[in-house]
Amino acid sequence: MENLRYELSTTKPAGGTRAVGLVGVVASGNLEVLLERGEAPDRCVIDIATPAHGFAALWQAVTADFAVRMAAGGLRITINDGGARPDTVALRLAQGVRLMEKPE
Repeated sequence: MENLRYELSTTKPAGGTRAVGLVGVVASGNLEVLLERGEAPDRCVIDIATPAHGFAALWQAVTADFAVRMAAGGLRITINDGGARPDTVALRLAQGVRLMEKPE
């Protein structure tokens, strides 16, 4: 298992008031994304546990793109990867942010 951490600067704080959100499921070709509030509004921290070693540069690119495109400020995100492709990662991260914007 490889564990990665990315501390990203963001320009937009996450919307809504939901404290915690969970999307996806750990399975072959998928991933589970847990989102929690608790970081500074201009920062997003992403912790990743993945069985696929050697993809840190790809994870960096996907997470950096996410932090630029989405309102992710203030979020701490934990990803449990089941071998997901980059497009699936981007989809689950976007779904997670949208979930955080909905009322509980």
